[in-house]
Amino acid sequence: MKRVVITGAGTINALGADVPSTLEAMREGRCGISDLEFQDVERLSIRIGGQVKNYDPEAQFNRQQLALYDRFTQFTLIAARQAMAQAGLEFSGELAARAGVILGNSGGGMTTLDENYRSVYEEGKNRVHPFVVPKLMNNAAASHLSMEFNLKGPTFTVSTACASSNHAMAQAFQMVHGGITPVMVTGGSESMLCFGGVKAWEGLRVMSRDACRPFSANRNGMVQGEGAAIFVFEEMEHAKRRGAEILAEVAGFAMTSDASDIVMPSKQGAARAITGALNDARINREEVGYINAHGTGTAANDKTESAAVADVFGHHADRLMISSTKSMHAHLIGGTGAVELLACIMALRDGIIAPTIGYEEPDPECALDVVPNVAREARVNVALSNAFAFGGLNAVLALKRFV
Repeated sequence: MKRVVITGAGTINALGADVPSTLEAMREGRCGISDLEFQDVERLSIRIGGQVKNYDPEAQFNRQQLALYDRFTQFTLIAARQAMAQAGLEFSGELAARAGVILGNSGGGMTTLDENYRSVYEEGKNRVHPFVVPKLMNNAAASHLSMEFNLKGPTFTVSTACASSNHAMAQAFQMVHGGITPVMVTGGSESMLCFGGVKAWEGLRVMSRDACRPFSANRNGMVQGEGAAIFVFEEMEHAKRRGAEILAEVAGFAMTSDASDIVMPSKQGAARAITGALNDARINREEVGYINAHGTGTAANDKTESAAVADVFGHHADRLMISSTKSMHAHLIGGTGAVELLACIMALRDGIIAPTIGYEEPDPECALDVVPNVAREARVNVALSNAFAFGGLNAVLALKRFV
């Protein structure tokens, strides 16, 4: 089996338009959650989110491209260009034929869907743009990414709600780990911050009106965000032969299903996923220094995740650092695990642990070191990234500091 490393990373999200600005915001504990700005926002009861502000699509893409690219696809391509530039790879010949794309996404072209429903039902128009279907389909971003970079190998989209990105990156890891291809481009994106997208989530009654405060006793719900993060996963020897900069090693993963409830998480399902990732990576529990939590800021998630971590790690749970960066960039649903992987890379590479901001009151049912409000310097050799989705679908990635 092949060792898998990360040689490129890119992002655009509420914290920043690239990786350096995003990591700087995480180090500073800066909040990217703000008042939402889009049509009919005044009709919503939830009016905050991790929205990408001051974004000009026409500065990034031409008119023909914008006719085909929903906002989630635009974010994907912006992040992918950054990742590809850092990786320094050119895809031609056999490498192009074997390399592919696996992305996570949950809502597809939600802004396109919202705009066209409005056009047909509210404005009474009888025609929509001929490219509405290819623009809103969930695999649009993966397909356009493959076309832009000449990636002709396995290419598809994984849609498992909030675990989509982790599931996608796990599949990309497995492709490289198993020797199917030396390179895969992976990650995730989401853009559901439009009237219809937020209105649907309001119905669940899990959204906060003021802030995301994971693990804090006075938390009152999750906050939605948008954006993308894309990575280049590469076989280690392939990367070393060409002198690539290696950001971190992807060591293992595990996926489980609760098989119990469509919205309520299971401690047992989460614990099995964490344990499975450790076993797959051949990592001892005591080696783990940091966990990027799913940490949505809902009571059900925070308490269940805390209990699962305590069960898996036992006494070592008291020495673990676990933080939720959703408190800063909000919950990107299908894209969230990809953005959160950046915090794991920062912990491993730079020795900086991103904080859980908005933490105000200890919760005895979440009695872990959640790195409250202020980033911390610490040497970390192993980090986990948790994702626990509606539908009871769990995906955990294990990463190592590359030496």
